[in-house]
Amino acid sequence: MMKLKRIIEGIKVISESLDREIRIMEVCGTHTVNIFRFGIKTLLPENIKIISGPGCPVCVTPDFYIENAVNLAKSGIRILTFGDMVRVPGISSSLEEVGNYEVVYSPFDIFGKIKNSKEYVFLGVGFETTTPLVAWLIEELKRRRIKNVSVYSAHKLIPPPLEILDKESRIDGFILPGHVSTIIGRKAYLFLNKPSVISGFEAEDILQSIFMLIYLIKNKKKGVLNQYKRSVRENGNLEAKKIIYDVFESVDSVWRGLGMIKKSGLEIKKEYKDFDAEKRYGLKEIEERKETGCRCGEVIKGEIEPVDCPLFAKKCTPERPLGPCMVSSEGTCSAYYKYGISN
Repeated sequence: MMKLKRIIEGIKVISESLDREIRIMEVCGTHTVNIFRFGIKTLLPENIKIISGPGCPVCVTPDFYIENAVNLAKSGIRILTFGDMVRVPGISSSLEEVGNYEVVYSPFDIFGKIKNSKEYVFLGVGFETTTPLVAWLIEELKRRRIKNVSVYSAHKLIPPPLEILDKESRIDGFILPGHVSTIIGRKAYLFLNKPSVISGFEAEDILQSIFMLIYLIKNKKKGVLNQYKRSVRENGNLEAKKIIYDVFESVDSVWRGLGMIKKSGLEIKKEYKDFDAEKRYGLKEIEERKETGCRCGEVIKGEIEPVDCPLFAKKCTPERPLGPCMVSSEGTCSAYYKYGISN
């Protein structure tokens, strides 16, 4: 407790020497939730503002991906998915409304679910943290010669959108994701021109990372610091990175709120095309859009807070979500709602 008090006091002292508002963006769904859970924002001076970025993989998945999954389910193909994807609205409906899906908690669970008489598609949604497990799944499907399971990849890479946000003048620094960084390592962020800190997830970790950031900002220094040294190495997890790029290759990819970003997605390589649902079923981007008034895309970019959306906590609630930021347990709107943030 004494160390926490010293960190908070240090943040206060530095903030008093800064004559403007400092905007720090975190880009990790777990950080989003824990900042609210620990009441971090209430401990900070008024001129230190924490905003959420594109750190929730479900939230950045575009409408057309959900709609393609819904259409597959309607056609009789059994969808295997993580739970957060079930209630995300597509263009016409959600998987929850259509049915014909099964929730799995890990790709390892899939082999206990499948039957020879059915076709299955696993929704591969996530950042670098979960991608190695899905790569393993694809290798294992090939090794076992299982023909009736394929993967619809919406896997995304964290560094490319950061490269875009790094040019955003309204952002002064980044709290970088801990879990993703255990895979890709500190060196993966060295392109950043803004002060940045890889952070752990406890209250002390997050507050220490904020202190480190505003120290860099005050002294007009750049750099990528590693607060989470107990888990994150310079080059990350080499074995995990190897299996990712054994099975996947980077491609241009659409992010909700950010649009098309070069080399920010992962596509299954040709050697594994038999397990690529996009190729197997001819899945394409669907141009049609459903206008709901949801402003999740702006929330993801840190342009607005959830309370700035007129639908928040009124027409859009966790019980009846209109967008993925309210559906996902890591979504910013969901965190605001759960912890009673209304202004």
